[in-house]
Amino acid sequence: MRFLFGDHALDTARRELRRSGDHIALEPQVFDLLVYLLQNRERVVSKDDLLASVWGGRIVSDAALDSRIAAARRAVGDSGAAQTLIRTFARKGVRFVGEVREEEKLAAFAPELAEEPERPELALPDRPSIAVLPFANLSGDPEQEYFADGMVEEIITALSRIRWLFVIARNSSFIYKGQAVDVKQVGHELGVRYVLEGSVRRGGNRVRIAAQLVEAQTGAHLWADRFDGSLEDVFDLQDKVASSVAGIIEPALQAAETVRSASRRTSDLSAYDLYLRAFPMFLTFQLHQALALLEEAIARDPRYGPALGLAAQCCQHLVANFSAPDRDVLRSKGIDFGRRAIEAAGDDPGILADAAMALAVLGEDLDAMIALVDHALAFNPSYARGWLISGFMRLWAGQTDLAIEHGELALRLSPRAQAGDKTFLIGTALFFGQHFEEAVPKLWVAIEAMPAYPNPYRYLAACYAHMGLLDEARATIARLRAIMPEVIISLPLPYRNPQHRELFLSGLRLALGETP
Repeated sequence: MRFLFGDHALDTARRELRRSGDHIALEPQVFDLLVYLLQNRERVVSKDDLLASVWGGRIVSDAALDSRIAAARRAVGDSGAAQTLIRTFARKGVRFVGEVREEEKLAAFAPELAEEPERPELALPDRPSIAVLPFANLSGDPEQEYFADGMVEEIITALSRIRWLFVIARNSSFIYKGQAVDVKQVGHELGVRYVLEGSVRRGGNRVRIAAQLVEAQTGAHLWADRFDGSLEDVFDLQDKVASSVAGIIEPALQAAETVRSASRRTSDLSAYDLYLRAFPMFLTFQLHQALALLEEAIARDPRYGPALGLAAQCCQHLVANFSAPDRDVLRSKGIDFGRRAIEAAGDDPGILADAAMALAVLGEDLDAMIALVDHALAFNPSYARGWLISGFMRLWAGQTDLAIEHGELALRLSPRAQAGDKTFLIGTALFFGQHFEEAVPKLWVAIEAMPAYPNPYRYLAACYAHMGLLDEARATIARLRAIMPEVIISLPLPYRNPQHRELFLSGLRLALGETP
């Protein structure tokens, strides 16, 4: 269908807007909004109409909606002041008021389109799926195509190491090279839920790489970032960007999949959906609720590795950090879940790292668990959570400098997701190094990010006590007791260095007003 108005022609089949023959670039959501206004021009469409049709019923701020309407106006040469084509009706909505003529798709206007067979829509895989489109070369130098293409190949390789993610091969995604495509079209034709697109711009010896992750069905932007570097060693730069993109995308996709699962109304929940519902509960330390969902998932699929690994970690936290009355039962459960997770994991780095973390705390051999995490990271060097878990294990082994190094690497790979865990690791390592003044702000960041997690309070109180700030230490203990009454857990701490264990316990005793 073509909509003709003024000197504009909007082609819904080709998803193009032209003015006097010139192509007008539009964001997918703005294009969809404009089509909806044209299709419903006989009436005023409300905000709810737009949210339901263009945004798929998702909650969007008024500012975001207004910005898309303003962009649609600019695209057709209109403005908020003139409103000659798109008019706002106060407290009612908006309406396309220009004169419009409709034409069916004609071979006379686009003979090549009439002859081109439509590509079939592919069914989505049963796990999260992504296509990485060829990055646009914005350098103005055709010789730089090799660098942009190499960047995409490195990112595809890095993403392919994420075992739960279905990644489209390069040969399929590169059919769109040099084309102006819409991500919704890509999603239909390649059968993927997510699309990564980007650009490369070179200036002198510097290069800037921009990337954005888009949900194909809705066109929603889930993540965007840019990376700057030197071209002195292009291959090192490609590897750095690829690992960073993979590390950042993994939690972004996990969050998107969790939201998608939570919004699905069904009484027959698969093990995967139960796992997705449990994951945010685990992150907010609603551990009993998360464990119940995970045990239901495991009952449905006894060899479901992600659920087994996360269930083991739920048990580990309840045993080691919270006042669980059934601690012995939970410890036995956690060890069983962890061992079964390793058996089911194969080479999945996420399952291996989760299981190793839980088993190390629950009493299994620490060196063996460190080796298991190293094995997991060999499969996926961009796995941010794996580096976080490795950092905690190095901390327990007494290697504080290495713990900080791994925590900082996890933070670089995933700077936005679960930053509290990473700053807690770094703050604790600084505490054991007796860098108390440096540890305090890190521990505060962890508390603000994870207010329901008791351990940062414990280390902050011990830190203040060793600094001689007893009032601050006691105030921190009071905040801890608002979460749980037990300040010092009776379970043996997993620290191999006895000086580290004593530094922590003596600090807590000082904070409690006891004789060290």
